[in-house]
Amino acid sequence: MKKIYVIFLINIITLQFVTAQINVTGTVLDQEKHPLPGVNIAEKGTTSGTISALDGTFKLECNNNATLIISLVGYAKQEIKITDQTNLNIILIEGIDLNGIEVVGSRSPKRTATETPVAIDIIDMKQLSINLGQTDINQILEFAAPSFNAGKQSGADGADHIIPASLRGLGPDQTLVLVNGKRYHQSSLITTLGTRGRGNTGTDLNSIPASAIERIEVLRDGASAQYGSDAIAGVINIVLKSSVEELTVDVSSGTYNAKPPTKFDVISNKKYDGESFHVGTNYGIKAFEKGFVNFSTDYETISGTNRPVNPAKYDIYRRQFGDGASNNLAFYINSSIPLSDKTRFYASGGFNYRFTDAYAWTRVPDENRNVIAIYPNGFDPQITSAIGDQTFSAGIKTKAGEWDLDINNSFGQNRFHYIIANTLNSSLLEKSPTRFDAGGHQFSQNTTGIYLSRFFNNILNGFNLAMGMEYRLDNYKIFAGEEASYRNYGIVDSVGVNGFIYKTDTLHRAAGSQGFPGFQPSNVVDESRTNMAAYVDGELDITKKIMIGGAMRFEHYSDFGNTANVKLATRLAFSKNISLRGSISTGFRAPSLAQIYYNIIFTDVVAGKITDKIIARNNSPITRALGIAPLKQEEALNGSLGLTAHLGNFTATVDGYYVSISNRVVLTGAFQDTDPDIGNDLKKLNVGAAQFFTNAIDTKSIGVDAVLTFNQMFGRQKIGISLAANFNNMTLGKVKTSSKLTGKEDIYFGSREKAFLLASAPPSKISLNLEYNLRKIGVNARITNFGEVTLEDWNNDPNVYKAATTLDLTIHFNATKNITLSVGANNILNTYPTQQDPTLTEGGGLWDAVQMGCNGAYYFSKLTLTF
Repeated sequence: MKKIYVIFLINIITLQFVTAQINVTGTVLDQEKHPLPGVNIAEKGTTSGTISALDGTFKLECNNNATLIISLVGYAKQEIKITDQTNLNIILIEGIDLNGIEVVGSRSPKRTATETPVAIDIIDMKQLSINLGQTDINQILEFAAPSFNAGKQSGADGADHIIPASLRGLGPDQTLVLVNGKRYHQSSLITTLGTRGRGNTGTDLNSIPASAIERIEVLRDGASAQYGSDAIAGVINIVLKSSVEELTVDVSSGTYNAKPPTKFDVISNKKYDGESFHVGTNYGIKAFEKGFVNFSTDYETISGTNRPVNPAKYDIYRRQFGDGASNNLAFYINSSIPLSDKTRFYASGGFNYRFTDAYAWTRVPDENRNVIAIYPNGFDPQITSAIGDQTFSAGIKTKAGEWDLDINNSFGQNRFHYIIANTLNSSLLEKSPTRFDAGGHQFSQNTTGIYLSRFFNNILNGFNLAMGMEYRLDNYKIFAGEEASYRNYGIVDSVGVNGFIYKTDTLHRAAGSQGFPGFQPSNVVDESRTNMAAYVDGELDITKKIMIGGAMRFEHYSDFGNTANVKLATRLAFSKNISLRGSISTGFRAPSLAQIYYNIIFTDVVAGKITDKIIARNNSPITRALGIAPLKQEEALNGSLGLTAHLGNFTATVDGYYVSISNRVVLTGAFQDTDPDIGNDLKKLNVGAAQFFTNAIDTKSIGVDAVLTFNQMFGRQKIGISLAANFNNMTLGKVKTSSKLTGKEDIYFGSREKAFLLASAPPSKISLNLEYNLRKIGVNARITNFGEVTLEDWNNDPNVYKAATTLDLTIHFNATKNITLSVGANNILNTYPTQQDPTLTEGGGLWDAVQMGCNGAYYFSKLTLTF
């Protein structure tokens, strides 16, 4: 009955939008009357559209009362109502779009994305949403931006729930994220386990719903002198939708193939798992004559995956190894309301709530971390979490004489609350609860800024000057869990709890909730710091072919002092179509409050052996006794040199880069309780080992990004070919220890931790995308090759993951101008990384979180409705 109803509903929708059709032709030119190829021409309120050819011409079949949207990144968007004229001559104006949002990396309103002196990727979410099955922003960027890397983890505590991601193989916290050009808050999570981003905080890109995003701009160049801390690797700017009188509904579902190829030692009783369902909506309304208010909602539910190893082949194994499950609900708003001819109020923000469920390591029946009376067959602890993000940014843009003035305040907060289920506190024996509130952490950030910009037409060929000031307040909190989540009730003789007397023979049982012991009152933190910044940024067009730019930024932090950074950039156009670009800059990243103050006693698994460890805060008595210095800023030197070519429908960018970072903040290896310098302190805390955050090492990265694209119309056929590639090599300097720990470099930051740092990105990633469209049918194929990655197991032997290739395939069908159906598969060949010994990997599975991940083929379908 439900199927009949759905078919009937689709037929009604289809019939409703069947109207008279006309053929519209035209030519798109720039201000100098040169043809513009690759311009998007879309019929508003439908999925129908085309692109302009090499000579700027186009042809599109549309409704006789249609409105066409003409857009090209770096040019002002136009809307043209079709009346009696069906042959159009369109002139696009260079500069910012109607929302006044500049392309990231340049504050000049006259600079298009292809004219910037640094590498920028412009990612159109509308097109990607048709070709990709996922709505996960990290996975979208993984294949759209050449040097972006992200991977889901398993058995890595909080990192199972928020995916750490990076640019150019650097840390997740070395990439700054903006929304509509304003700083977006980081997550409160600091990654302590897993294979990627260890010791780093980062930004949860998935807290921003895909349905709210118009495009994503990825600046692949150091930008600390322009945007401040965290921009060592680059900047990701998320531009929100501003459309009006258009309703878009995306409904998608998918599932993973739960059966890896037979060569892998996996036992699975399911054929499919990881089922997902997603629905996203977007709608905008006009606000006065030139304003808008745009709304987005997003709901997604994902089941977990499981790739358990064969227990007949391995003595130590996890019964649950795979991605966690999650439910996600989000709402976002973006608005701009004119107050006068020169002044407008703008605001954006929303919330995202995610509820997750991931498995920790298996506790077997006969170990002292289990209570047979509760779990006769052992148990698999579940680390569940409630993750909340709230953000709101508002401001006024106006004219102050000849200057553009922007006054803004942006607030963001992330809260991470752990609930541990299907577990126990073994020191409570059979009276133990099986569910615990383990506490959590929270990070909030408020930034107030005043920004000025002016373009001088009469200085040579144009000069843009921008300057501004910012004041930022950061706050970081850790809040404790319930007592039973962390306490060992066997430490004190004859403790009475709920009428039960606990004996001293429980002394050697593990404390707290298994899987993730809760935060204790001694871990509680509520720390803040302030930051004041001022910058000046200029871009001068000496001639039409030569441009130079420079930026300088000064910042004062209340906890560690001052920093100043500079940047110089240039672009030399050999012709209208070919140019050389380059930049050199200094950069910095302030240590996060989490890196300074995070502390916890947690459970780790080393080669199958479960042990409790402590992460001591940077200013704790333990770190002071060992001579660990207070954390200081990371400092960077960035350089890039690139070539761009735009030859008709073919574009190419090739950019080499160099990044040298000193004093990188890392999480040390574990000092055991047998260590002569720290062992007694650890024994007093009843933990087996301790780790710290410290400035331990310098790194140097050198690499090349290349992006080649070709688009061509042949009648009603459209062919698109793109190649995105990144080649990256990182080298490590000497380990910097305190004088007291000299000679312990192999523990302080040993070869295993070094391997994790080097594996932040594969040495190469090459993605070839092929697209073909004919009338209502389109086919998209993507081939991605991941370079070889080498990690170390717990025996310090190399775990080599050989180079691997995946194939993704999507077919989409435009049933009407308002309905598009897509079906396809990511990793359709069911490719996995190289199998390893699960008793010695970081997560206890056959694979670490590298390359394409360890879930196999993903099959999906998607329905897009546009009204």
